[in-house]
Amino acid sequence: MSALLSGIAVGFAVAMPVGPIGVLCIKRSLKDGARYGLATGLGAATADASYGLLVALGLGFSGLLAQAQAMQLAGGLLIIALGLLSLRSFFKRKPTAEISAPKGGLAAAWFSTFLLTLANPMTILAFVGLIAALGSASTAGPYMLVAGVFIGSLLWWLMLVGGVLMVKSRLPMAALRWLDFISGTVLVVWGAAIIFN
Repeated sequence: MSALLSGIAVGFAVAMPVGPIGVLCIKRSLKDGARYGLATGLGAATADASYGLLVALGLGFSGLLAQAQAMQLAGGLLIIALGLLSLRSFFKRKPTAEISAPKGGLAAAWFSTFLLTLANPMTILAFVGLIAALGSASTAGPYMLVAGVFIGSLLWWLMLVGGVLMVKSRLPMAALRWLDFISGTVLVVWGAAIIFN
């Protein structure tokens, strides 16, 4: 298998399991629209490609693993913070109020997801296992592998956002309001589980 195809397979496989990033992407796609869902997916894909580059080149791997506990704590706290913000938004908004545009814009959506994905130590462990299983790439491989990881990860997020938007048109406004409560609760519980696991 070529380095590019291997990277696409790795990127898609790492991105596909629905975790806190998936919950965040679904929430933003439904509540804020396609652009924010895609910005969220792009942030995750960028972080995946960054980890893919480190693993493919063998750079900083041992150092990252040594910091796994600190990364786990930071990632869990970030996820809890996002969950609490969602819950705060739910309790502050009146039932009849229209959903306003998120603060910070697309750049904030991208950057927050980029940091969350980087702070997840399971991401790099998944890359190590999958790349080892697929075999090392050719001498020109690392860069093609990273490009493939980015493409594969982004492909999954495009599919997820597209699927969510197909459902959005069938949801009443009241359901979208409860999205803050549901996603906030899930993120808080997930973040706590990451910290205490």
